[in-house]
Amino acid sequence: MKLQHHLGGIENLGPVNTDTRVFVEPWEKRIFGIHTVMMAESVHLAEARHAYPVAQLPTTFGNTWTWASLRTGAEDMQPFEYFKYRYYEKWLGGIAQFFVDQGYITAQELAEKSAHYLRQPDAALPDKPNAALGAQIDAYLLNGDSGYNELDTAARFKVGDTVRIADPEAVDHTRLPGYLRSKKGTVDVVYPGAFSYFVSTGVDGIGQPMPVYRIAFDAADLWGPGKSEAHTTIYADLYEAYVDAVN
Repeated sequence: MKLQHHLGGIENLGPVNTDTRVFVEPWEKRIFGIHTVMMAESVHLAEARHAYPVAQLPTTFGNTWTWASLRTGAEDMQPFEYFKYRYYEKWLGGIAQFFVDQGYITAQELAEKSAHYLRQPDAALPDKPNAALGAQIDAYLLNGDSGYNELDTAARFKVGDTVRIADPEAVDHTRLPGYLRSKKGTVDVVYPGAFSYFVSTGVDGIGQPMPVYRIAFDAADLWGPGKSEAHTTIYADLYEAYVDAVN
């Protein structure tokens, strides 16, 4: 994961935006909606715990699209480009590039459609309501796509254990925040069951289902007492692949 995706503890980055609104501009809701529809039509739902009629959906979408797909699209951005755009602009860039890469639309067609709506922002958008897709989206929003699994063996750690966070080889995508690497923490919760991620991260360690822990860190242990408020605890949910025993 490149620099721009885990900035915790890095100095001189300027003021933090504390705006609590989920959507700042109306168009951001549409980008979120596009992403949600893509996930609700994704072929990976055929293997979800909740039964979805993926093969019967009236759609031409035939790919897997998950949160991992969205994040990978943003992480592929050149860092200087990344900082130029708003949050949902990054989403739009990743989604648009995905459709071009998968052959749903050409780059030229995308440019032409974009130019059309820039010239005519009030022009009608395609509207093809479909009851079956609507029902699928509703079901997905209610049931999700997580894969809960029973543990074959006991979790390695228990509540109260002091652990050290791993420092695996850098890969294209990780679920380990950079500022937690090699830090000590305390197991606060051992979540029941086992969990996998949408894609394997390879040498990073996420693949087959495994336990997930909530680890507590003293903020001063992460960033130093001079850069942390006293008596502040940072919590992180981490896959077991990222958690090591303290030697």
